[in-house]
Amino acid sequence: MGIEAALSTDTVLTTQLQRVVNWARRNSLWPMPFATACCGIELMATASSRFDLARFGAEVMRFSPRQSDLLIVAGRIGIKMVPVLQRLYEQMTEPKWVISMGACASTGGVFDTYATVQGCDQFIPVDVYVPGCPPRPETLIEGVMAIQRIIDEEGMPPKGPDGKRVPLGIAVQPTHRVAAQPVGLTVGR
Repeated sequence: MGIEAALSTDTVLTTQLQRVVNWARRNSLWPMPFATACCGIELMATASSRFDLARFGAEVMRFSPRQSDLLIVAGRIGIKMVPVLQRLYEQMTEPKWVISMGACASTGGVFDTYATVQGCDQFIPVDVYVPGCPPRPETLIEGVMAIQRIIDEEGMPPKGPDGKRVPLGIAVQPTHRVAAQPVGLTVGR
């Protein structure tokens, strides 16, 4: 910020500086999990040694909104949890990103009731939707990589004409194929 004002506009260093800043932001995402149901187990598996989210620079799970810049909403959201979720989102540092993980967080899932929110995008801006019930860890990693690609290209989340943050609304495609059972099942002999 201060160095950009000190340098002239015709130098190459400012362009390279922006690329270095974007690279640093891309490779140091600090996610904050908001896991309320079975998607939380898949989120934990994503951070485990088998899938290793640390390879993508999102290793440090923070449970304080002031130390995180990626909110992962995993699981169903009750109507009483909405003020807590909004407050956590407001307390996060800029730039901040949001992943809606699973059917319940994105659309309410099978819980079409008065007490369940039918998608967290009604209350906070969502950048990436990760489908599935629950989604596989590979799909969540693809969602994190989608945010990293946006950070690498643009750096900051887009703002609307009113100055409010515009959600990206990217939907990740599942990357796995359901295979047949390895052993044939027989019922009742």
